[in-house]
Amino acid sequence: MNKINKILIANRGEISLRVMRTAREMGIQTVAVYSEADRNSLHVRYADEAVCLGPPPSAQSYLLGDKIISLCKEMGVDAIHPGYGFLSENAGFAQKVSEAGLIFIGPSPQAIEIMGNKLAAKQAVSKYNIPMVPGTEEAITDIAEAKKTAAAIGYPILIKASAGGGGKGMRIVENEEEFEEQMQRAISEAVSAFGDGAVFIEKYITSPRHIEIQVLGDQHGNIVHLFERECSVQRRHQKVIEEAPSSVITEEKRNEMGQAAIAVAKACNYYGAGTVEFIVDENLDFYFLEMNTRLQVEHPVTEMITGKDLVMEQILIAEGKPLSFRQEDLHIHGHSVEVRVYAEDPRNNFLPDIGKLITYQRPQGPGIRVDDGFEENMDIPIYYDPMIAKLVTHAETRQSAIDRMVRAINDYRITGIETTLPFCKFVLKHDAFVKGDFDTKFVEKYFTPDMLDEAFSADELHILAAAGVFLSETNNPKSKQVESMEYKATTNWTKRLNNG
Repeated sequence: MNKINKILIANRGEISLRVMRTAREMGIQTVAVYSEADRNSLHVRYADEAVCLGPPPSAQSYLLGDKIISLCKEMGVDAIHPGYGFLSENAGFAQKVSEAGLIFIGPSPQAIEIMGNKLAAKQAVSKYNIPMVPGTEEAITDIAEAKKTAAAIGYPILIKASAGGGGKGMRIVENEEEFEEQMQRAISEAVSAFGDGAVFIEKYITSPRHIEIQVLGDQHGNIVHLFERECSVQRRHQKVIEEAPSSVITEEKRNEMGQAAIAVAKACNYYGAGTVEFIVDENLDFYFLEMNTRLQVEHPVTEMITGKDLVMEQILIAEGKPLSFRQEDLHIHGHSVEVRVYAEDPRNNFLPDIGKLITYQRPQGPGIRVDDGFEENMDIPIYYDPMIAKLVTHAETRQSAIDRMVRAINDYRITGIETTLPFCKFVLKHDAFVKGDFDTKFVEKYFTPDMLDEAFSADELHILAAAGVFLSETNNPKSKQVESMEYKATTNWTKRLNNG
């Protein structure tokens, strides 16, 4: 056993705060690192100690693994928690941490390396009879041979980068004529994003759901799953809304997917917190997609339905302690929904909208959790992911959790920048989401920016109509303006009715 007394959190913002709060409850001291852009951030103030890494760009601050390890030695740090992003899935960094005599709060470097490469991951889990999407088992090297493989699998197919994620290096190919062009684009994106141009082919499942299973494993061979998260509402292949449990997964299917996830973890001798991602078709047949060897952004919904603190479990596992519970001890309690509050403009193709948080007031009340790292008058830096917060609700039923989330969104006050909150509210109130009848094409099928214009109620429309008549009869010059408002309101109201 290795008792941890001081942790350096090699990250920033809300996830740093999240880790620090649990560490403080456990009596563990914390060290924050920050870039010059984050000098006044909340995680810097909350930590017991804080050190500036360098200028704002990540390559000059949060990605300086050697400098972070050196700081740990100087400051008497026992362990490093990487959060998510940055160095969290860097096998080389995890190896250096271990070689420096420090504890990496995460899986082994070997597990990170295997699961960090999609082809290596597929090969590792292939021995465990886990459902796999039809495709190539090795990187494409011969275009002519690759075309034959694609034809055998059947179009549409997906060309995917072996390294990385986030939708980069991923191209849908509808037919043979566009194969070469899309492959070159995928390779180019993969090289640019990951420095690795290896790509492979998979059958493209046209209307999939994205469902993932949370796993926890200790260093004694014990592995459990903590049920599923539904992550199908996405934009640009990146999640925006998550919930647990899924509204379509049966108890039998949940157990089947959970056991498959445990098998994936066993395939790389996994310990720590990890997530096994599956794509699920319209028949609820599931296929292994990848494993994320870190804490997920959406981990709070799992915490809400299980009552388990995943960060605390990560730390206990890193200390060498066995899991304190078994699979049969875990149960689902209620339902939880999370929306990611991004500084993005959903009316403008979700482009980042960086600026100052002039107003920032969090929603409050029973069953509401806000994980964030900002307060009023702080700037959203241009150098990092534009997520402001994770807004999470929990209730006894799915509909109650949705209703609570809509109320929380209405109570969230943010001015100075555009956010994804109006889009999230649109999704939560859409008939397809409420019924649980949706997939990863939700945005493509149902969303256009004009749907975010506030609709008028029927009573308000009647009032506008009456005002228009009155002003028209009195030849008031404002009559044209009211008529325009009435027309726009009626049009938007009709669109909303037609789109749920």
